[in-house]
Amino acid sequence: MRMKTLHEKLLSMFLVIAVAALTSCGDKKNAKNSIPRENAQAYIVGGGVAGLAAAAFLIRDGKVPGKNIHIIEELKVNGGACDGTGDPDKHYVIRGGRMMNLPTYETTWEMLKDIPSIYTPGKSVYQEIKEFNDMIKTDARARVIDKDKNKLDATKMDFNWRDRWDMIRLGVMSEEACGDKKINEFFSPHFFNTTFWYMWSTTFAFQPWHSLLEFKRYNDRFIHEFPRINTLEGVARTPYNQYDSLVLPMQKWLEAHGVNFVMGTKVTNMSFKKDTKETTVEKIHYTQEGKGGEFKLREGDIVIATIGSMTSDSSLGSMNTPAKLITGHKDGGWSLWKTLAKDRPEFGNPSKFCDHIDESKWFSYTVTLRDPLLINKIAEWSGNEPGTGALVTFKDSNWYHSIVVAYQPHFRNQPDNIKVFWGYGLFPDKTGNYVKKRMSDCTGEEILTELVYTLKMEKHLPEILKSATVIPCMMPYITAQFEMRKPGDRPLVVPEGSTNLAFIGQFAEIPEDVVFTVEYSFRTAATAVYQLLGIDKEPPAIYKGGHEIGVLWDAAWTLFR
Repeated sequence: MRMKTLHEKLLSMFLVIAVAALTSCGDKKNAKNSIPRENAQAYIVGGGVAGLAAAAFLIRDGKVPGKNIHIIEELKVNGGACDGTGDPDKHYVIRGGRMMNLPTYETTWEMLKDIPSIYTPGKSVYQEIKEFNDMIKTDARARVIDKDKNKLDATKMDFNWRDRWDMIRLGVMSEEACGDKKINEFFSPHFFNTTFWYMWSTTFAFQPWHSLLEFKRYNDRFIHEFPRINTLEGVARTPYNQYDSLVLPMQKWLEAHGVNFVMGTKVTNMSFKKDTKETTVEKIHYTQEGKGGEFKLREGDIVIATIGSMTSDSSLGSMNTPAKLITGHKDGGWSLWKTLAKDRPEFGNPSKFCDHIDESKWFSYTVTLRDPLLINKIAEWSGNEPGTGALVTFKDSNWYHSIVVAYQPHFRNQPDNIKVFWGYGLFPDKTGNYVKKRMSDCTGEEILTELVYTLKMEKHLPEILKSATVIPCMMPYITAQFEMRKPGDRPLVVPEGSTNLAFIGQFAEIPEDVVFTVEYSFRTAATAVYQLLGIDKEPPAIYKGGHEIGVLWDAAWTLFR
């Protein structure tokens, strides 16, 4: 009888604990406090894709009312690195274009299935992108070009036995074994003259001095793309530039839910609760139109902050002026992180990423054409109609120069008689092959001149220049996320001991995933929301093609092509 009573007591205790656990993980309360979510305020620092995605996850999965969500953005426009602006009367500008991957951007597509298209009634953004890519297939026929404008046979990787062995060795190495090595400290000099390197490095913007660990992550994450890196058929594009196709639909959906956008506001610091081992934000300090202010947080409120920025301090030139290099952390993305991380090692080490501008900068430009001559000539020569060729890389260019001719129109307000394409150089401090100036010192006219000579179309140069506007762009930190690092330099999304603060974007750490992707922004955003709110959910599992026999076989076969 006494034993039965003991069992009954234990069972009762178990039921009480189970009910308490279910209550704490429910949809109405935060994991770290008992404030109902409908009363909690969420402050998101940064209106880039990660910030917009965080707001979307808060609404959809966290059941936080939109009116309680505040996105604080330093600029007058949202979108961060996924930008696109301009008009046909002047010119268009895109600082960069994001390649996407339909099979493996799991978190991105899972959310975009719930964001309605603003162009096609009844369809989601995901459906719109998928149908566009079903219609416009990528099949690069001029992927790598030599100095004589010959198209190289990009089906051949040009590996020697040492290169193959090093690729296999890297594939089975642990991240710890990669250590604090650069790519060029692991591979032989021959590797950097292979067709594979020309394609892989320009697709993902790797430099020889970048982190071997990041390079390994990319090789692992995109191993399924290795056999078709020459055609880039696995690349997914948005129907328009990323601002029009991704940012604007997300922003309009958030606006419809009542999200508060606090624009033109720079977050400068945060105050934390004192005399406690936990990390709890009490105030957010900001400046707006030259005046200081603060947001005071109550129990249950949360902060989700974008740290660092790939496009921070970017500057634009013109047809007649080069873009300037800005080095003083004028934008808040880096200065805020440096301020927060001071005396808080769990917040990472921003200096590892932002204090090496000569290693992280490169130069892009946008060409607006009022005469289709040049774009037609490129299509005729390359064998790719606009939108089907992805990247064209001029391997012998001193600037390590590539161009991308997107599907037209590339902007929602772009008329049929206007054409737009984009280009970039990974070696902006080298002198051009034809224009004897550093790319970083060149005007838009000079950059276009170098390209036209590279294409051996110089007889058409006067006619082309008459109709073109070229806007150069200098980006000091565009590949800062690939800089050498060690564990802890990128903070966890929710740092150890944090009760109400999470970090998102390319400089927060997600194990096994790859930075410099839209997917990384969405995944950090989802992780931040689920962990801060104690939601019993995780982002979709990261695709691991290396665990599939067929993918491994195709990759192994490609090593010997």
